[in-house]
Amino acid sequence: MRDGPGRWALAMTGVLAASARAMLALEEATMFKLLLWLLLLAICWPLALLALVLYPLVWLVTLPFRVVGIAVEGVFELLRAIVLLPARVLGAGPHRA
Repeated sequence: MRDGPGRWALAMTGVLAASARAMLALEEATMFKLLLWLLLLAICWPLALLALVLYPLVWLVTLPFRVVGIAVEGVFELLRAIVLLPARVLGAGPHRA
């Protein structure tokens, strides 16, 4: 099978469609969070304002844990690649169509 420009364009179309779906899901989640916060503002405005002030502080506190999580995930992916390298060299890797 030949890898031509048509196949690349088809692959990019799939990537763009997946990206559009992810953006739509993100927008829906953001809208839901906003509506939830507005409901909290209507019910108990001091708690809503406190949440608005504390959210960036909580985000800053959890930031180092996210960085450590990314580093640990990278180490595990490296170990996985090292362990699976002999099998991939011998041809047990993903099947190519």
